[in-house]
Amino acid sequence: MQRRQLPGEALVDLRRRLADLAPRSAERRVLMQQTAALYGISESSLYRALRERARPKALQRADRGVPRILPQSKFERFCEVIAALKIRTSNKKGRHLSTVQAIRLLEEHGVETPDGLLRAPKDVLSRSTVNRYLKQWGFDYATLTRVPAAVRFQARHSNDCWHFDLSPSDLKKVKRPAWFEEGRGHPLLMLYSVVDDRSGMAYQEYHGVYAWMADRSPRVWCSTR
Repeated sequence: MQRRQLPGEALVDLRRRLADLAPRSAERRVLMQQTAALYGISESSLYRALRERARPKALQRADRGVPRILPQSKFERFCEVIAALKIRTSNKKGRHLSTVQAIRLLEEHGVETPDGLLRAPKDVLSRSTVNRYLKQWGFDYATLTRVPAAVRFQARHSNDCWHFDLSPSDLKKVKRPAWFEEGRGHPLLMLYSVVDDRSGMAYQEYHGVYAWMADRSPRVWCSTR
């Protein structure tokens, strides 16, 4: 027996007419009975059709992004080995083993891994599926061979790394400063600067220096955690 389908516009009109009635109005039940009789369906089917129409539907499958041909952990292992074969067989011109040949190698001979021989079942892995998940999981050749971006080094935590520097003071020189010590020569007023690499906190202090080294490059001190 063919199941009768209620037109979508009839459900829209029915919902609009029900919205004009009070929630506990007796006319709602009469309207439902009349509509069910008109289209030859039961009241329960009519109520179910109203609920399903109001329920939002997903645009994608609930298991989207999860392989269905094999368990995810096992399929991901196959993709890792295929990606490793592509990297291992690549030459200076960027040519490497194709996905089809890597699958054939896994199916016919297997690949020795630290966990033992890994062999794929016959006619389970396909080129399109493997390529799709290689790109989705970041195992594709372009991603693996991409040169990492150059970023400035920065300590992870404050108080891990300090930049220490000495520079001659811009203040006017004093012929005989108060900190002058006999027998050590004429002192040079220097500015000591210490900067925390992570937070950027800076501390500066003036000191008289009697011996000035030629190398004026900043020093870096790092703590050991």
